[in-house]
Amino acid sequence: MSSATASAGHHHGAPSRSEFLALSLGALGVVYGDIGTSPLYAVKECLAYPAVVHAVEPVPTAVLGVLSLILWAMTSVVVVKYLTFVMRADNKGEGGILALAALIPPKGEARRGVRLTLVTMASLLGAGLLYGDGIITPAISVLSAIEGLAVATDALTPAVRPISVAILVALFTVQRHGTHRIGRVFGWIMLTWFVVLGVEGVVWILREPSVVRALNPWYGIQFLAHYRWHGFLLLGSVVLVITGGEALYADMGHFGRRPIRVAWYTIVMPGLVLNYFGQGALFLSRPLGSVTNPFFELVSGGWVYPQVVLATLAAIIASQAMISGAFSITRQAMQLGYLPRVSVIHTSAKHEGQIFIPEVNAVLMVGCLALVLGFGSSTSLAAAYGIAVMGTMMITTTLFYHLARRRWGWSLRKVIPLVSLFAIVDMGFLSSNAMKIHHGGWFPLAVGAAVLIMMTTWWRGRTELALSMSAGSVPDDIFFADLAETPTHRVRGTAVFMTSGSDGIPNVLLHHLKHNQVLHKQVVLLSLVTEPVPWVPGNSAIDVTELQHGFFRVIARVGFMQSSDVPRILARCASKGVTAEEMTTTYYLGRQTLLTSGRIKMARWRKRLFSFLMKNARPPTDFFNLPPNRVVELGVQIEM
Repeated sequence: MSSATASAGHHHGAPSRSEFLALSLGALGVVYGDIGTSPLYAVKECLAYPAVVHAVEPVPTAVLGVLSLILWAMTSVVVVKYLTFVMRADNKGEGGILALAALIPPKGEARRGVRLTLVTMASLLGAGLLYGDGIITPAISVLSAIEGLAVATDALTPAVRPISVAILVALFTVQRHGTHRIGRVFGWIMLTWFVVLGVEGVVWILREPSVVRALNPWYGIQFLAHYRWHGFLLLGSVVLVITGGEALYADMGHFGRRPIRVAWYTIVMPGLVLNYFGQGALFLSRPLGSVTNPFFELVSGGWVYPQVVLATLAAIIASQAMISGAFSITRQAMQLGYLPRVSVIHTSAKHEGQIFIPEVNAVLMVGCLALVLGFGSSTSLAAAYGIAVMGTMMITTTLFYHLARRRWGWSLRKVIPLVSLFAIVDMGFLSSNAMKIHHGGWFPLAVGAAVLIMMTTWWRGRTELALSMSAGSVPDDIFFADLAETPTHRVRGTAVFMTSGSDGIPNVLLHHLKHNQVLHKQVVLLSLVTEPVPWVPGNSAIDVTELQHGFFRVIARVGFMQSSDVPRILARCASKGVTAEEMTTTYYLGRQTLLTSGRIKMARWRKRLFSFLMKNARPPTDFFNLPPNRVVELGVQIEM
């Protein structure tokens, strides 16, 4: 879910043929990195018996049954659910779970309350699970790629973990330099990867043509009927072939629907299916129990080493996509008011979406290294993988239902059969993965729960804080009547007061006037409103209202994919009467000190958590791109 071509999807009109091909190639390197590395470990977890404890013995009927389940899982989830239906839900071109939730209109007066709706809570949980997925994906992808060395020679087995750790450390270290320099080659590497996957698969399918019988879904049904409980549990490994499916929707805004669909149908799905069937043919051709790592055993001798190199590059690209996705979703959540301010560093002058967030990068790196060192192998990590993916997909199904009903106006007769089909598949995979919670599946759930608690605590705390601050504001007419009667010294220049409200005189201005007893000749009351859309067009983003006595109220609307650059916003107000010269403009901000002994109905531990988050949030100077030497902060004590 990278932002390597973040602005590519926002075209004014249809892209040219060359642009379309470039977008399709870019989608290979970003959208399909995660799902494209599934052949490294998915079939192994299902059929490499007895090397993998929960695998089934690879007798012919089992091999055909597993391949059939893999094929139809990809078809039902990726093709039918995401490519055909979910991708219709675009938020002005953008996709992803938060963008989807923002499309759903609230019921009644839900938006005005101090409680989050169930739809919003579900989307925040889904976002939290994506962080868990973002930690596991780099660890399992890199580990499974480097494990190919052990296939070449047992002597390299002890080196697998140290090499994996070194690659992950290097990967996270280079994030601060941005990915735009290497992003353009990602697509070509992944194109090579999918072609190699397909060629290797074809070679083995030609050796064992009987494997094509698995195209028949009846083999999958027979497998589940025969193995029953064990077959149900094995769905937890089959789900590994659709990990990364959510990225198709999340990256829709970067590339557009058509390039993503074309890349899937022409390159990705053929390469994946041929390789899965090739691994199945390998099992059918070899004695029982002799295959331990089917992906790397598709080649022999010295060809294993180039295979390891290419697999490692693909794993790095898959990891990069998830890391960039974590940066993107953090920025969205921060703009929407669900996370505290963090350092957002733009790594490209051309692309708004190419960002680096040091705090998130550090947390992901520590998490990945802990998983590699703690679990030690891709097989152990596979137990933790899947439950976060299916949890997110189940939430997407729920949100899609509410969107179809509330926004699109679909009747129950139309929406119930479709959503029921999605839900049955999702629940089947999710419940089979639930059996793996005590084997490591608890990890992504713990990450998701921690992120959900942090997001809801921050949102509730900010809501209560805004209510407290607005209670201390003064209506415009009373303030201006008082200002007219009381002589106040005015100095040259412009004062900009940041306020969360769109009416009334903010507390921080009253505080300034009370203590300094002076006002600038021009005073701007600036409110920034984040809309539930990714981008707000420039011509409708700013409203300027001239008040009295040199006061202006500016309400600027931004999307959740845009930056809040206050000096740039003020510059755009010049045509509407606000003249703010850089060297004579002062920005006034309130610095709140929270006392957790107040009467607000919020658990004490959540008050303390909110206070901690607020103290450690990045200063608004960075977030609003304010010149540090032109900022004045006024302290205010607030009881919560």
